[in-house]
Amino acid sequence: MARNVKSTYVLGTGLSHDGSACLIKDGRICVAIEKERITRRKHDGGNDSDAVSYCLQAEGITIDDVAVVVQNDNFGMLVGADDWFQGPRVVKGTNVPLVTISHHLAHAFSAICASPFDEASVLIIDGSGNSFDDCLDREGCTLGVTPAKELEHLYFEKDSYYHYEQGRMRPVYKDFSEAGMGIKQYPMRPNFTMHSIGGMYLAASVYVFAGFEDPGKLMGLAPFGRPNQHDFPIFDLKDGRVFVRYDWMERFTRPARNKTDFKEGFQAHADFAWWLQREVERALLYVVNHRYEQAPSDNLVYAGGVALNAVANRVIRTQSRFKNMFIQPAAGDNGLAVGCAYYGWQEVLKRERVKATGSSAFGRHYRRDEVDAALKNHDDLLKEEPAQDVYRRTAELLADGKVVGWFQGGSELGPRALGHRSILADPRLPEMRDFINSKVKFREDFRPFAPSVLREDCSTYFDCDYESPYMVMVAPVRPEWRSRIPSVVHQDSSARIQTVTEDVSPAYYRLLKQFKEVTGISVLLNTSFNRKGMPIVETPEEAIRFFLSCALDALVLEDRIFFKVATRTSVDLPLDKLLLERIKPALERNVEEAKRIGGVFELRLSGVRTFTMDLSRQQPTLFEGRQKTPDVVLELSESDFQRLYNDPNEAQSLFGQGKISVNGDPARALQVARILRMS
Repeated sequence: MARNVKSTYVLGTGLSHDGSACLIKDGRICVAIEKERITRRKHDGGNDSDAVSYCLQAEGITIDDVAVVVQNDNFGMLVGADDWFQGPRVVKGTNVPLVTISHHLAHAFSAICASPFDEASVLIIDGSGNSFDDCLDREGCTLGVTPAKELEHLYFEKDSYYHYEQGRMRPVYKDFSEAGMGIKQYPMRPNFTMHSIGGMYLAASVYVFAGFEDPGKLMGLAPFGRPNQHDFPIFDLKDGRVFVRYDWMERFTRPARNKTDFKEGFQAHADFAWWLQREVERALLYVVNHRYEQAPSDNLVYAGGVALNAVANRVIRTQSRFKNMFIQPAAGDNGLAVGCAYYGWQEVLKRERVKATGSSAFGRHYRRDEVDAALKNHDDLLKEEPAQDVYRRTAELLADGKVVGWFQGGSELGPRALGHRSILADPRLPEMRDFINSKVKFREDFRPFAPSVLREDCSTYFDCDYESPYMVMVAPVRPEWRSRIPSVVHQDSSARIQTVTEDVSPAYYRLLKQFKEVTGISVLLNTSFNRKGMPIVETPEEAIRFFLSCALDALVLEDRIFFKVATRTSVDLPLDKLLLERIKPALERNVEEAKRIGGVFELRLSGVRTFTMDLSRQQPTLFEGRQKTPDVVLELSESDFQRLYNDPNEAQSLFGQGKISVNGDPARALQVARILRMS
């Protein structure tokens, strides 16, 4: 008779920005999620209860079933503060041991344990990690700097180098930077650390784009820059260390504070982005070559926020002495929980490492009844097209110029959609880039898109003899293909590629095979299933709402294809008739749906007339005038309201164009489109 053996679980959690949680079962990840996917707030971090609860519920266990919890917060070791960390925590108040590790150590374990290597050098480069006095991995390694004892708390990790062999992580070299100049409020100054590559890159991003979430945009902007516009060194490189120079920054006095500033200074910003990218590559290659000498290896494993610079990654891959390279797909702080969990398995429980499968899709799978429930909420807006072979039919739609939302299995961990939460299109159509940027993603027109390609066909289209499964490496597009797949070719004739294999992504691989049968090419335009400022969709409900609010043509939910119900015939009625004779009766006819939406919506039209839709009452209604405490206020012109009424799917576009001003919850504001569909 077989003996039931209880599984061993380890929970890892990251408490930095881009928070996440990861649950390991018997040495292998069974579920992991970024906090932003649950809360719908970009770069959400801090308290980890939402992400932890998601993981436990997905696996059907409680916190008491976990053997150990390992955590990291890069601004402290939570000593004396972990009983209440921005709110009550699921992992506190239990008998489960709670272990805290330092930042770069968590990154290092996330990278090596996701890699295919048994032996490798491990490089971590980011904006900043834990302070010198909090690091657990200083013993036995070379230190770039040793601060005075009373200043240890003011120096922070900026890069770390380890060697991993026979299941053991050995620190080799660690460098630190003193705290930065953010308090000075200069237009371009690294905010937190003075001398980190990641800190400098973020400072430039804030200068150009006025936002924390935008460092990756600089890669897309750089190819529009012109060579030889700048000649000053951004970094000093000496004694194996990188130092940010400050003597050039005073000439940069015009940061982009809004879209208009950015557009007016586009070329100047692009020129600087081009130069910064070259300087970052110079600094990274210097660090990589120096660290190689400290502990040579054929294999390099790489993580930290800077590891998401796909352009620099190719420079390291092709110009350093390392022969093989693996980049953690969740290289930023969203991968810390993975490293914490693996540390718990190997270092705390002393278990043998279990090789990863190569997949980064660790989100929970949604059952058929959950998908059906989400569809029922919008059944009057969707029509299903029966398809014997969803892969073949989707390939045909794509070949016909349709843009498709593709939702399959569990969501990916990390910033890239890799065929589980993707928006897909035919890369042969040159108009696709502008269309998706403006009508689907609602983002800047210079932003490029990435190609997914069958691994066995990669070298046909790209100058690439290596795998790039996580879309964190660029390669030149071969000259004969640049005009044939124009919507995935960057300004500099490169592309940020994703190589797809059947063993890691069977559904996506099958779609690419079908697309090749239909069109003769095995490349698809692949971008994340979200819009600017929005986390990638997690649930079927979120995918459906997004589909209905933008210009996507079709939505594939697992093995089913959906289209939008045709919009109403355009009408041109006086405002009173439109609101009071069409929308008000519609609310009164659809009481239950109106109550499900709920809330009080105030419409200010052309700044002259105000109407209130009150869906909080037992009998929802609409009237001219104001109510004291609306949940959301929307201001727009009468003509734009007419446009919105005629096609509620225009809501996202109007918001994206700034034609609807919102005071209140933007997500609730979008429910106006749902209200209008009732009439």
